[in-house]
Amino acid sequence: MKKYAYIIVGSGLFGAVTAYELSKRGYKCLVLEKRNHIGGNVYTEKIEEINVHKYGAHIFHTSDKEIWDYVNQFADFNNYVNSPIAIYKDELYNLPFNMNTFSKLFHIKTPKEAKEIIEKEKKESFVENPKNLEEQAKNLVGKTIYEKLIKGYTEKQWGKKCDELPAFIIKRLPVRFIYDNNYFNDRYQGIPIGGYTPIIEKMLENVDVLLNTDFLKEKEKYMQMGEKIIFTGPIDAFYNYCFGPLEYRSVRFENEILDMENYQGNAVVNYTDFDIPYTRIIEHKHFEFTNCPKTIISKEYSSKWKLGDEPYYPVNDEKNSALYKKYHDLAEKETRVYFGGRLGQYKYFDMHNVIRSALDYIKTEVSQK
Repeated sequence: MKKYAYIIVGSGLFGAVTAYELSKRGYKCLVLEKRNHIGGNVYTEKIEEINVHKYGAHIFHTSDKEIWDYVNQFADFNNYVNSPIAIYKDELYNLPFNMNTFSKLFHIKTPKEAKEIIEKEKKESFVENPKNLEEQAKNLVGKTIYEKLIKGYTEKQWGKKCDELPAFIIKRLPVRFIYDNNYFNDRYQGIPIGGYTPIIEKMLENVDVLLNTDFLKEKEKYMQMGEKIIFTGPIDAFYNYCFGPLEYRSVRFENEILDMENYQGNAVVNYTDFDIPYTRIIEHKHFEFTNCPKTIISKEYSSKWKLGDEPYYPVNDEKNSALYKKYHDLAEKETRVYFGGRLGQYKYFDMHNVIRSALDYIKTEVSQK
């Protein structure tokens, strides 16, 4: 039986970066991918000359120059700036919350006017020890912003009323008293020209890859084939849900190819009214300024997750955090298995944080050899 130094389960960013770094150092790696394509959730597929983000919008942003330089060795990035729009009952607002938002909401012009209104609303609804997300949000931004731009979107996202959600879900809400629609504060931002899939292809160029392969179905076989295992799947699945399954929120996408050049004029439009069933619409061509006669949109529906569904967002409440700790304690005892990435560590990661986490793991792993 062929032996590998590392069996890497999952070809998303964590798996691909570790495979690239280990193979570059001469270690023989095998990547096992359950899906019929590489790339995990950053996978992009070219349809009608448009690079479609198949598992939701992925906008690369970081203030870490080392990570920015790292990804730029695999692709050229464009100068896309994420400036989403929110629609509430046919009213249109800029995100994140900034002076463009406040001038439309409150019919004012200056930061002083905006601050006075928001502070007044915060005082009117202030709760000393907020018990739920609704109270916490009003403490942070007041009633108007909460009701028009947070409440409906959040309830769709989590499938619960805001007064049933824990307060800690939103520790802060960024409020800017300048006219700036750039969603991220990070120094570096953009989309890889040609999509994310070519990045993963370059990372896995010198690595053996098996698609349509479920590691857990032949776990013992693959455990014997590799000296070490890097597992980026769900940590509870690895242990056969011995303490019970961790919870997630899932996302369902409805994709449409439209016979028009431009559908909504922006890559990301959020729908914050609860009566609109989807949370947002992505128009993919605007990520790369693609010039073609058709366009492709994806409507995103947040949905309740059950075993067998694609897990997207960990539900990091007290119950699931306690459950994850049990699995983490088991993982800490492993000598041959490392759990990485969003599912392996039961944590929502931005892309730059996944890459940083993978590189930190490699640094520690290689130094021990």
